[in-house]
Amino acid sequence: MSIAQTGEFGLISRVVARLGKPGAAVVLGPGDDAAIVVAPDGRVVASTDVLVEGRHFRRDWADAFDIGRRAAAANMADIAAMGATATSLLVALCAPPDLDIGWAEQLAEGLAEESALVGASVVGGDMTASPVLTIAVTALGDLHGLAPVLRSGARPGDIVALAGRTGFAAAGYTVLSRGFRTPKVLVDAYRRPEVPYAHGPAAGRAGATSMIDVSDGLLADLGHIARASHVRIDLLKETFEVPEQMRDAALALGVDPYQWLLAGGDDHALAATFPPDSLLPEGWRVIGSVHEGTGEVTVNGTAWPGAPGWDHFKPASGS
Repeated sequence: MSIAQTGEFGLISRVVARLGKPGAAVVLGPGDDAAIVVAPDGRVVASTDVLVEGRHFRRDWADAFDIGRRAAAANMADIAAMGATATSLLVALCAPPDLDIGWAEQLAEGLAEESALVGASVVGGDMTASPVLTIAVTALGDLHGLAPVLRSGARPGDIVALAGRTGFAAAGYTVLSRGFRTPKVLVDAYRRPEVPYAHGPAAGRAGATSMIDVSDGLLADLGHIARASHVRIDLLKETFEVPEQMRDAALALGVDPYQWLLAGGDDHALAATFPPDSLLPEGWRVIGSVHEGTGEVTVNGTAWPGAPGWDHFKPASGS
């Protein structure tokens, strides 16, 4: 059955039925003109992201459930990177009328399952017809009394640390783009990121001076911190171990695996800076240091020769 056969309100009913029980932050969920959520901290952290078919996902590469999880993860990772926890999501779905209703239902299930990892809920949104399948998500979050961790707080002498993994999703993208479906660990990483949500607030409590979600590539995203903080960030290449399956895939595909590790996006790791001699929270590891500078990011003291990451207004590439 297609969306056109079901109709807008039939689609809404089917999708809402799959969103699960509202979380503790939800006063009023889907069903009225707007949702009502609580903000105990008195401040609301907000982020939005858009996924467009053919640009951010392909239905022949990932099913609707995984695409739903990716859509939620991309937003909730940004909330975590501020030192906050996501509480609720608003989702807009623009879909071709001939889209199968089951696909939309599975998308809702994926959104709900990923949101549940941090106790968040999908509280509303919008739907409309469109020739291009597009998913827009806005996430709201709570700082729980903490100061937000900005991009502009890094200082010379700070250490640079990473929580989560990099390179896996980019390697999976390259594998899929070359027409393969293995290694499974890489392909699955592209389809469904593993985001270290709890490590964001933990970094805030531990005194992180800056933080960012690694969505477009570690070098590119650390560049945002370097420019906002007016510093130079230097990464140590030897702190990045190439996993065996990634090394084998890189050899087979003729790719430098460090291009995936240092410049690949979509894993949604968290990168942060901490004062020197900080006791890092569990799950964080040192990968570099902060120096005097004017917004550069270097690797072992020199400029990285490849592309630093993803650019949404340039043609897609295998990195």
